[in-house]
Order: sequence, then structure tokens, then C-alpha cells
Amino acid sequence: MKRKFTLNKNTNFLAALLALLVLTGSCTSKTAQKATEEDPWKEMEQVRKLIKAPTFPNRDFLITSYGAVEGGKVKNTEAFKKAIQACHDSGGGRVVVPNGTFLTGAIHLKSNVNLHLQDNATILFSPDAEDYLPMVFTRWEGMELMNYSPFIYAYKQENIGITGNGTLDGGSNNNAWWNWNGAPRYGWKEGMPKQTPARAQLQKQNLDDVPPRERIYGPGYYLRPQFVQPYDCKNVVISGIKMINSPMWNLNPVLCENVTIEKVRIISLGPNNDGCDPESCKNVLIKDCYFDTGDDCIAIKSGRNNDGRRIARPAENHIIEGCEMKEGHGGVVIGSEISGGARNIWSQNLVMDSPQLDRVLRIKTSSQRGGTIENIYMRNVKVGTYKEAAVKCNMFYEEPGQHMPVIRNVLVENMVVENGGKYAVMVRAYEESPVENLRLVNCTINGVEQALSIDHVKDMKLINTKINGKTYDSNNVTATTQP
Repeated sequence: MKRKFTLNKNTNFLAALLALLVLTGSCTSKTAQKATEEDPWKEMEQVRKLIKAPTFPNRDFLITSYGAVEGGKVKNTEAFKKAIQACHDSGGGRVVVPNGTFLTGAIHLKSNVNLHLQDNATILFSPDAEDYLPMVFTRWEGMELMNYSPFIYAYKQENIGITGNGTLDGGSNNNAWWNWNGAPRYGWKEGMPKQTPARAQLQKQNLDDVPPRERIYGPGYYLRPQFVQPYDCKNVVISGIKMINSPMWNLNPVLCENVTIEKVRIISLGPNNDGCDPESCKNVLIKDCYFDTGDDCIAIKSGRNNDGRRIARPAENHIIEGCEMKEGHGGVVIGSEISGGARNIWSQNLVMDSPQLDRVLRIKTSSQRGGTIENIYMRNVKVGTYKEAAVKCNMFYEEPGQHMPVIRNVLVENMVVENGGKYAVMVRAYEESPVENLRLVNCTINGVEQALSIDHVKDMKLINTKINGKTYDSNNVTATTQP
């Protein structure tokens, strides 16, 4: 099916400029092609050297020394605040949560503080919205605003950590937080408040370029806070913890640099319960984690529409390895809030298997988003089953706008699927902006209903790739739908 991009004077100019750049060779097509001829995995190892987890002084600050009471009944927000401040003022160390359950409101981390949970420790977060006030400067679905504080938050801090083998329990369910989503399956009933009007208002303010600190939400607007959000921080480590019952996105570092997320277990099946959403971050390692989520397992982002273009910070230099994905809309996802672009994303040595997992590698954008997504590499992936597509590139995730997206230089190697879903590869792109340099190499995908469903691609290659027992070895795959 042929799709046309909606044009006006501005988009005619942009389309003409794009065409001119391609013709003159100053566009990235040749650069992207050159990149595909080199070994991207060597470059990944150079990026790995840039990612180093912070270390902390050997000092402990036990929260019970600051008045914290175990048992899950007494709110310990002030005790956490005092312990973190004391740790920070001393030059840093660990704020230790001992075994037991400790109820609290928002926790705000400061530089050189490692929030450390002992093996049988649980931080249980309050279901009362007022415990996440005063409001903070944050992002919500890729848009900046003033809103409820994320449950664990840090703003412009350096050297922060959340470590240990304990549990972060968001306390969310159909009676707390999830029903704000507005879906009956998450507890919403006719007459109850929901986030829909506020979400529409925030999108309009984004479109109208309302200054972000004048976008005031919080009480009465029902935009659920994220679980963990370091904002504009450097040197972040999140290691070992288990996360359950998130109100919304679980791990959401924004505008951060040098981030290590390792050995984290996320089991949270509520609405928009993405596992890990790095937004506009640079130098990120996500390693040896487990995801069983109500939305995307890992979704790499860089801002929605005008905010993403205004801030203009791409997601770049991400390494994902050794992870296991169960339920989720996608295993490794780029988008949809991707207006700042994404580049240099590597994923390897992954295991995925669930009839509720929709896609293995998913790239989702639109001409409302725009942005350039490039240099996406995946290898050594073992998949039991999935629902829709092993690889999906979609430029029509939302209604068309005026910002042509670009997807190029995507390589998938050594993927083995035992029993696939509807498609092996699915591409939905603009004729004016086809997906470029998409390659599958040494892949085996069994059990799919259709091998390929492709509309607009350029320089797509299938090399020694077997789908439903048929070997594909082609240097020129074009628009096709094949059984």
C-alpha cells in the first residue's frame, strides 16, 4: 500500500532539501553505507570504555539512625531525607535500608549518595499522591513540565546509585495510580478522573511552545509519576534491585551521561509500565537485567515532537547485553518519543520468549516525531515466540505531521526464532523516506505466517537468512509481501 507524506510549503522545501542533499552526497546515505561495511562491534567496545559505574566512599548512614520505622505502616519520608542529606554533606557514601519494609513518599537523591538496600529490605512507596509534592521539573512521555515527583528522583546530581538486592515496591495497582490511565481493565470506572484531558493539554502546550516551567500539573491532572528518574545527572549506577508495581515507566534516566544499569529485575504489568526508558542519554550500559513488563521492556527515547527538537539531544552510545525479556510490547525498542534522534545502539546476547511479547526489535516513529534513527545493531538473540514481528520499522506510529522521520543502518545478526508470530520482518515507511540499509545476516526465523511485509526500503539485504525453512540471500529486497 502506497502512502504519501502530507505536504505544505514548509515540507515541500524540506523534501527538496533532502533530495538535494542525497544528490550531492552530503546527506548521510553514503556515510551510512560506509558504516555498514565496517565492524560496528569494534566501535561498541570503544564506547564500553567510556561507561564506568561511580564508586562511593566507605561510609554508611543507616536510615533507622534517622528515625525510620520498619513495618510498612509509618511514613519514613523525612528519615530518608535526613539520611541522604547527612551522607551528601559528609562527602558521600551509602544510605542503607536494612531488612524489613519501609514506607515512604518521594526520595530525592543527592550527589555522591548510594541508596543501598540490604537483601531483604523493601522500600514501599505511598499510594497517596500528596506524598510526591512539592512538584518537580520532570518529563512525562517525552514532554517537559512541572508535575508530581517521580518516586526516586535526582536533578542535576553527580555520582548517584541505587544498589543492593532488595525490592522497590511502587505500591501501584488498580486502586492506586493505575486507574488514572483511564482503562477499565486497570480499575477505572465511569465518573472517575483520568489522565486523558491533561495529556491532551500537555501535548497542545508542547505544540505551542509554552515554556516548560509554565506547564503546571500535579494535583487535579492525574499524570502518573515515573518510578525512578535521574534528570540531567552524570555517573549513575542502578544495580541488583528488584522493582515491582510501578505507577508508570520504571527506570527513566533523562538527559544523563554515563549510566550503568545491571542485574535489575523488573516485574510490573500495569499500564505504560515500560521497563527501562533512557531519554536523551549518552553512554548507557544495560546489562544482565530481567524484564516482564506491561509495555516495552527497553525503550530508548529522545523527547516528543517540539520538545525533542528544541532540546536536540539524541539518545546515543547505548549497549544492551545479557538481558532476558518476557511480556512486553517490544524487547528492544527505539521510540516513539524520538524527535531528538537516536544513534549507535548495540544489543547482543539476549533471550526473549513470551506469547505476550509483541516484537523483538521495534523502531517506532512518525512524521509528528521526525528525527533520525541510525546505526542500530543487534546480534545473538534467542527467541522462543512473539506475537507480531521479529523486526519492525514503523513510520506511522501516530497521525502524520510535518517532520519526515529517517531510519537507516539497521543490522540484525544471528537471531534464532523457534516459533514466530505474524511476520519475520515488517516495514512501514514513507516513499519519500524509505528505511535504508536494513540487513538480516545469518538469521533463522521459524513459524511465521508471512515472511516479509515491506513497503518502502532502500538497500535492504537478507544474507544467509532462513525464514520458515526457505533461505533468503538477496542484496536487493524491495517492496514485497511474501508468504
